[in-house]
Amino acid sequence: MNDQTTVLITGSTGFVGAALVKQLASLMTCQVRALVRSKGVVFAESVTPVYVGSDYLTSGNVPLTGVDVLIHCAARVHVMSDASSDPLSEYRKINVDGTLNLAKQAAQSGVKRFIFISSIKVNGEETQVGTPFTAEDIPAPSDPYGVSKMEAEQQLMSLGKEIGMEIVVIRPVLVYGPGVKANFRSMMNWLNKGWPLPLGAIRNQRSFVALENLIDLIITCIEHPGAANQVFLASDGYDMSTTQLLKQLGEALGRPARLIPVPVSILVRAASLLGRRSAAQRLCGSLQVDIQKSRDLLGWSPPSTVENALRKTASNFQSS
Repeated sequence: MNDQTTVLITGSTGFVGAALVKQLASLMTCQVRALVRSKGVVFAESVTPVYVGSDYLTSGNVPLTGVDVLIHCAARVHVMSDASSDPLSEYRKINVDGTLNLAKQAAQSGVKRFIFISSIKVNGEETQVGTPFTAEDIPAPSDPYGVSKMEAEQQLMSLGKEIGMEIVVIRPVLVYGPGVKANFRSMMNWLNKGWPLPLGAIRNQRSFVALENLIDLIITCIEHPGAANQVFLASDGYDMSTTQLLKQLGEALGRPARLIPVPVSILVRAASLLGRRSAAQRLCGSLQVDIQKSRDLLGWSPPSTVENALRKTASNFQSS
C-alpha cells in the first residue's frame, strides 16, 4: 500500500472500525483518518481524527478533501428487539439514505474507492448443510436490517457505475474477537461459569469470521485492483456446529464445556413456546458461506486460524 494513500474510516469507535483504525495505524502504510463524533476518543498519534456531528450521515457535510479510500463501517446495527413501529424506515434512514449521502459527497471530493461493510443477512438467514451462500447468489434478506443493507449495496453499485467511483462490498458473517459483545460474549459467560448447557447434540454447520481475519480482508481491498466493483463474503474458511464451537471455546477458556445432548427438535419446540424461536434458529440452524471468490480474485486467505482467534477472544474476555 502506498504510504501517501489517505484512508478514512467511519464507525471508528465500533467493534470493527476501532480494530481497523488500530491495525492500519500500526502498519504505517497509509495516512489514516478516523471519523468521530466525540472529542474524548483517543487514537494513535499517527491517526488524524475528523470530527463530525451526530447526524453526519443524514445531514451536513463530511470533510473528505484528500481522501483516496473511504471505508464505511458505521451503520444502524441489527438488534434483536427493535421497538420502532416502522423498523425498516429507521434502518433506511441511516443504512441506505445516509450511506448514499456519504457516497455522493465522497465522489464529489474525489474519493477513488468506497468500501462498504455490509452483512451476510443480505444473502439470507439460513443455508442447507453443504450448500453455502456465495457472493453471486441472488439476495434474499428476511428482516429490515438485511433489506436496508441490500438496498444500500444496490444503490452504491448504481452510483459507482454512474460516476466512476469504485465500490467494494464486504458481507461478514458473525464476527468474533477481543471485545466481542452480544450472543458470543453470552456463550463465553455461560462456559466460564461452568453452567451445563442443553446444546450437545447440534449437528449444524455455521461460518464465523475472526475480527483479525475480517480486518485483513478489508485492508486487502483498499488497493487491490481485483476488488473494484465486487462483492465478497467474509469468513474464517472453516465451518463448525454450535456444539463444536462451544467445545473449542471452552478449551480456549480453560473451562471444558458441560454439554447435555438434548435433541434439536425438543430445543426448537421449547424455544417456540418461550417466544425464542429465532434464537433457536441461530443456535441450531446452518449458515455457511463460500469465500472462494476472495481467494481467487484477491489471492486472499484468512491469516489467523480459528484456534488462535478463539484463544485471543477468550483471553480478552477473562482479563476484562
